[in-house]
Amino acid sequence: MKKIVIAWILTLTLVFSIVGVASAITDGELDDGRHPYVGILAIFSGNEDDGYEYEWRCSGTMISPTIFLTAGHCTEIWNDIVPTKAHIWFDDDVESNSCPYIDGVGYEECGDDQFPWGGWNEDFRTATGHEKLLTHPDYYDYPWFMKDLGVVVLDEAYDLDEYGVLPQLDQLDSMKTKRGKQDVTFTAVGYGLQKSFPDAASWKEVAEKVRMVSYPKLNQINAPGFTGDFSLLLSNNTATGGTCFGDSGGPNFIGKSNVLAGVTSFGMNPTCAGTGGVYRVDRADDLDWLATFGVYPPTP
Repeated sequence: MKKIVIAWILTLTLVFSIVGVASAITDGELDDGRHPYVGILAIFSGNEDDGYEYEWRCSGTMISPTIFLTAGHCTEIWNDIVPTKAHIWFDDDVESNSCPYIDGVGYEECGDDQFPWGGWNEDFRTATGHEKLLTHPDYYDYPWFMKDLGVVVLDEAYDLDEYGVLPQLDQLDSMKTKRGKQDVTFTAVGYGLQKSFPDAASWKEVAEKVRMVSYPKLNQINAPGFTGDFSLLLSNNTATGGTCFGDSGGPNFIGKSNVLAGVTSFGMNPTCAGTGGVYRVDRADDLDWLATFGVYPPTP
């Protein structure tokens, strides 16, 4: 999570991690198996000899049998914390069905059989050929929210009947001139907080680790300022639902399709109300980078 001091941006990182709270779906509904290619990602530091330590979690999308797409601030080196291992679950209900979650600490290490879908790095900083937790190649050269894309390369294929699909080049630009933005909706999917409260009332937060879905609408695209042409602002309210802490990296699909508009990137206030920021994946630099992993938009 790139910590740039911007008073009105709250990075959506991980619930109960040492780096702060993260986000998931608010005012939504249970996914109920509709998006089996969306998973919850746990990041660890350390190594096999000295042991691994849980650091944070995010959400993300399988876009091929081996490529899990998430946010760049989910896979970055942060405050000298080097992500060295990743585990991903795809259960609808991780809270009940998978390796237990320890409040305030992270996921208990239950053995390799509990983590069939993961990646690791022998040395994140060097080109050894072992990097499997990767961040957009320009991520560190820009403010983090301008290149907020990351991937996990799985150890083995995770075969599904369907995956998330990349958009066409600059596909979202047409939404700028479309009449009636209130009718342009997205499908946000993720795990984590269902409700967030100010620090004084944080004991009331609802943080079941279940996959949920909401249908935010488009508020802003291709606007001057921090949104620019690299992100979208979507609604976060009780009428449409939205994203909150822990949803970082989770997908925002166009309409009710499986075509990705972008990944959940940032929020505008600590109670996850108002608007949420989505990093777009329809730009040339993003599609060109993902093509190096053998993943392309479908042929028009």
